[in-house]
Amino acid sequence: MTETADARPEKLRERTCIGCRKRSSPTDLLRMTVSGGLVLPDPDRRAPGRGAHLHPATECFDLAVRRKAFPRAFKVPGPLDVTGMQEYVEQRDREEAVQKAATRPSAAV
Repeated sequence: MTETADARPEKLRERTCIGCRKRSSPTDLLRMTVSGGLVLPDPDRRAPGRGAHLHPATECFDLAVRRKAFPRAFKVPGPLDVTGMQEYVEQRDREEAVQKAATRPSAAV
């Protein structure tokens, strides 16, 4: 008797953040790709080529830079330009902070 795809338990997809090295769902991580030596965000997860994943937080980005994880994750020699990614992550952090401030209840005086 052969098993069908329906008979197998559902497989959970996980990816590893190149910054903090924690495993998370792909929806919690930001996919990145390399094009012409530039690391570019791929929020739609549609860009061709090898991808790497990162929590969209400044802490994880800084860890990845400090550990020189970008060239290793993309399997390319030499340094990569990550300024575009840095701006994208910082923008996401600012938007998230504004959203949290807007949903926070006002303090009673």
